[in-house]
Amino acid sequence: MVAMSGASFAADKILIGFSQGTLNHPWRVAMVEGNKKYAEEHYKDVELVVTDGQNDSAKQVADVESLIARGVKVLMISPLTSDALTPVVQQALDAGIKVVTMDRKVNVPVTVHVGALNLPIGESAGKFLVKALDNKGKVIELQGTGGASATVDRHDGFMKGIEGSGLEVVASQNCDYLRENAVKFMEDQLQRFGPGEIQAVYAHNDEMALGAIQALEAANRLGEVKVVGVDGQNNAFEAIAAGKLAATFTYPYVAPEGIEIAYKLAKGEKVDAEVILPGKQIDATNIKEMLGTGF
Repeated sequence: MVAMSGASFAADKILIGFSQGTLNHPWRVAMVEGNKKYAEEHYKDVELVVTDGQNDSAKQVADVESLIARGVKVLMISPLTSDALTPVVQQALDAGIKVVTMDRKVNVPVTVHVGALNLPIGESAGKFLVKALDNKGKVIELQGTGGASATVDRHDGFMKGIEGSGLEVVASQNCDYLRENAVKFMEDQLQRFGPGEIQAVYAHNDEMALGAIQALEAANRLGEVKVVGVDGQNNAFEAIAAGKLAATFTYPYVAPEGIEIAYKLAKGEKVDAEVILPGKQIDATNIKEMLGTGF
C-alpha cells in the first residue's frame, strides 16, 4: 500500500465549517473548544474550520460565504442574529450544504437545530423570582443581543413566568451578553433607583449577572437584590455558593453534540430535525453537587 501524502490525506478529509457569532464570551469559547477537542479525538477524518464573527453580523455573513466557497460538506453555525444570518444560511442550503444551527436559530428550516429551549428557561427564571420575592417586587432585566432568538425567547419566557404576579420589570436593556455592558447599565440604574426600590435582577446570561453583582457590591446594595442568571459558568456556581447569586439555569453549550450531529450528517446518517438539550435550575439547594461542573 502506498502511503498517502499529507496533501492528499487532507484532501480526503471531510470538511466541516463552524461559524461562531463571537468568541468574546466564555460560553461561546466553551462551545468551540468542546467541539474542536471532540473532533480531534474522535474524528480523524474531519477537518473542522472555525470562524469568529467578532460580534458583527456582517463579518459572520462573510465568514459563512467563505465557508460555502471552500465547499464545506456541513455548516455548523451559532448565528449572532436570526434576521441577518438567514439569507446566507439559505445560500448554504441552496448549495446542497447540510446546516446545523446551534443555540440560536435562523428564520428558515435547516437540516438540524440543536440547543436548549430558551422559552422554558426564561419562564423558570420568572417563576423562581415570583416565589423568591413572595409575589411582589421590581425587577431590572439585562437582555442579551437584540434580535437573537435566545434573547427574544428568554425575555418572552420570563414575562410569561411573572404574568399575573406582583413582579414588575421597571428597566430593561440589551447588554449583548457582556459583563462590562451590564456593569455600566446597572450603575446607571442604581443612580436612578434608590435603596430598597429594586428587588431583583434577571440577566439573560451569567456574565451579565456577574456584572450586575459587581455593580451592586460597589454600591453596597447586593444584600437587597436577588440576581438570577443563565448558562452555568463555574464562577456563577461559585457566586451561588458565596450567597451572591440567587440562581442560574444551565444552558448546555452544545459540545460535543454539535460536531456529533454534523459528522452523522456528513456520513449520510439520519438525525432528528430538532435535538433538545436539557437545562437545570441551580440554586442554594443543589449548588454543592454542581461546583466545578460548569465551564
